[in-house]
Amino acid sequence: MASQKNSQIIRWAVIITSFIIVALILWNTYDFFKKFKTEERAKMEILAKAYERFSTADLDAEISLESKIIGNNHNIPMIITNEKDSIAEWSNLDLEKSKKSKFLQHQLSIMKGQNKPLTINYIIDNEVFTSYIYYRDSDLLTKLKYYPIALILILFLFASVIYLFFKSNKVAEQNKLWTGMAKETAHQIGTPLSSLLGWIEILRLENTDENTIKEIENDVHRLNTIAERFSKIGSIPILKKLDIVYVTSSSFNYLKSRSSKQVEFIFNAPKKEISTNINLQLFSWVIENLVKNAIDAMEGKGKITLNISENEKNVTITISDTGKGIPKKIQQKIFSPGFTTKKRGWGLGLSLAKRIIEDYHNGKILVLKSEINKGTTFAISLKK
Repeated sequence: MASQKNSQIIRWAVIITSFIIVALILWNTYDFFKKFKTEERAKMEILAKAYERFSTADLDAEISLESKIIGNNHNIPMIITNEKDSIAEWSNLDLEKSKKSKFLQHQLSIMKGQNKPLTINYIIDNEVFTSYIYYRDSDLLTKLKYYPIALILILFLFASVIYLFFKSNKVAEQNKLWTGMAKETAHQIGTPLSSLLGWIEILRLENTDENTIKEIENDVHRLNTIAERFSKIGSIPILKKLDIVYVTSSSFNYLKSRSSKQVEFIFNAPKKEISTNINLQLFSWVIENLVKNAIDAMEGKGKITLNISENEKNVTITISDTGKGIPKKIQQKIFSPGFTTKKRGWGLGLSLAKRIIEDYHNGKILVLKSEINKGTTFAISLKK
């Protein structure tokens, strides 16, 4: 217990440390972005001054420094416009694309949205003219701007993985607990079942009515089947080639003999064996569960029809009732764990039936059709 607690503390310490590191990286990136943007602004201000002095310099003035400043701008895309907002000059843009005026106008709109323009004032023939330098962030600054977003996405994915990890661990622990309880329940049921079989033999020796003994024996076998189902929880079921007509009719007739006389049971199947690989306990549980659901849907009064048919590759079992039906909007949800329309119920029956048929028997189970106040038909399809 102590080691488990220590491992949890270490796990949380690693998670918190990881989040702190990522937060520090985000803050430093943001701080670096602001400083880098300020530096680019300062460079462009120097560039604007260089353009201004270059434009107003006398013919014999020394402008080598200004020329060098203007020529050294290789990273920051820029456009110079006149007072009428017409593009006069541009640099550091794609040469081919810049041949089209639409591209330049689009770049100009981006630049106007990113940064304030810089003003160039110069005098020609005693007349003052004004030009404007528009610029956008350099490629490096643009990448740096999107880096925190990528880091946040990584952090989100990291948090999601941690959440799913903890959730799966919790579910695994719960499943392990339920599996252990189920197996222990099966073990505990086994002891009184052995005693009941002994008492049945004593009743036979005392010449008790054979029909009564037979019914008691059927119920004992039923309890034994339930115990076997519990014992198989958490284990991979073993499939055996069995006659599906016999197995299905046995489960169907068992419930028929113990149900209300107001429920009419109809069983239709070929008069021959149909062999397929099934697990006796789990498959019979699916049939019983579907029949019980049908009885509940009819509120103990109506007709249940079970049909078995086959083709070259598959055998199909349909179970129809004359109950209240299932609305279309929830027909896809009824196989989800925890979903139930009953006032009392766990919502596990149909989800377990789906798992038994599809995961263990490699078959299919679905709502074939359903009409409100007319009934529902479930279909099970298995490979022969």
